Amino acid sequence: MKIRIKGNSLRYRLTKSDVEKLGTAGFLSESSHFISKTLEYTITTTTNTSLSADFIDNRIVLNMPEKMVQELVNTDKVGFSDLSGPVSLLIEKDFTCLDNVEEDQSDNYPNPHLNN
Repeated sequence: MKIRIKGNSLRYRLTKSDVEKLGTAGFLSESSHFISKTLEYTITTTTNTSLSADFIDNRIVLNMPEKMVQELVNTDKVGFSDLSGPVSLLIEKDFTCLDNVEEDQSDNYPNPHLNN
C-alpha cells in the first residue's frame, strides 16, 4: 500500500495482495518510521456509505465502506473518491508503470494503457 499526500489531497494505491487482504481481513496498515515518531496509515472497513478519513495519534485512518471494498475486490472497478471535510480522498488499484522503474511491480495490476 502506498500513500501520496499533497496539500488537502490523500491518495491510497493498493496492490493485488493489498486488495485481497482488505477484502478478507477488513483492515490494512503500513508504517513509516522517523527518528522520534512513527507515522501509520491504515484502511479500515466500515458500515458507512462514504469514504472518510481522520488523523488520530500519528495515524491516518481511511474508513472505507464494505460495499466499496467488495466492489474493489470482485470487479474491474479501479477506485473510489470522495471528500472528508476539506480533504480530497482517492483509493485506487496500483497499476504497473509505463516507464522503466526499479521498484518491484510484480504485485501491481496490469496497466490498461500498456497495449495502446
